[in-house]
Amino acid sequence: MTISTDESGMRIESDGFTADSLVVRLADGRSVSVPLAWYPRLLRASSAQLANWRLSGGGYGIHWPDLDEDLSAEGILRGAAAPPRSVRGRA
Repeated sequence: MTISTDESGMRIESDGFTADSLVVRLADGRSVSVPLAWYPRLLRASSAQLANWRLSGGGYGIHWPDLDEDLSAEGILRGAAAPPRSVRGRA
């Protein structure tokens, strides 16, 4: 048996920040909040850098060009923190 799921609800509509969290609003109305400590580049970024973002991957990801940072809706929903620096390369 195959179960089909509609992943359109995983599309990102907007993002925002609190002092210590990234808050992502999804197309299905959910808001997901994750700690900025999971994403060191975002944690160290200026307000201007955080504000300069765009949707990527057809709305299933977020890209911050000033930071060279990309997050996926799937990863955020899974609670996946950024890989350790040694795995990811330069910060």
